[in-house]
Amino acid sequence: MAATLHPAAPHHLPPFITAPHETDAMMILAGVTIVGAVLGFGLLFLRLHTLPERMAHKAHKLQFEIVAVLGLLALFTHIHLFWVAGLLLALIEIPDVWNPLRRMAGALDKIAGIPPERDEDEPPQAATGGGEPPPPIAAAPTASPAAAAPRTAQPEAPAHG
Repeated sequence: MAATLHPAAPHHLPPFITAPHETDAMMILAGVTIVGAVLGFGLLFLRLHTLPERMAHKAHKLQFEIVAVLGLLALFTHIHLFWVAGLLLALIEIPDVWNPLRRMAGALDKIAGIPPERDEDEPPQAATGGGEPPPPIAAAPTASPAAAAPRTAQPEAPAHG
């Protein structure tokens, strides 16, 4: 059966009009374009959304976990203030006050002759840098046995006997 044009149709049809039972290339192109645009926009949105987290991770910031949580809160609650706070926190350098304090405490322990504490997670070899035990800590020389005895809050009672 030959397809004939309707008598009211113009004699020259545009190329995007297809005959019945033929593939519509324009519709396929439009569908692929829309799917690509939606995926591209979603990828751009998620890249922009994770910008504070990636910035904090690359700079090895201490507040990385806080920035990550703020990013997740912004994603799931749609409150943009969380994202802005995460971005500001990723840009600000918070000074590290704990490591110098730990180093000072370790130096004071070393001066006092207290052996360093080991973490439960750390294996014994990693604390000394090798498989050898640490060298013994030499006790400071004392002038008398009474000076070496620990001091107590109450004076000792004289022994009768």
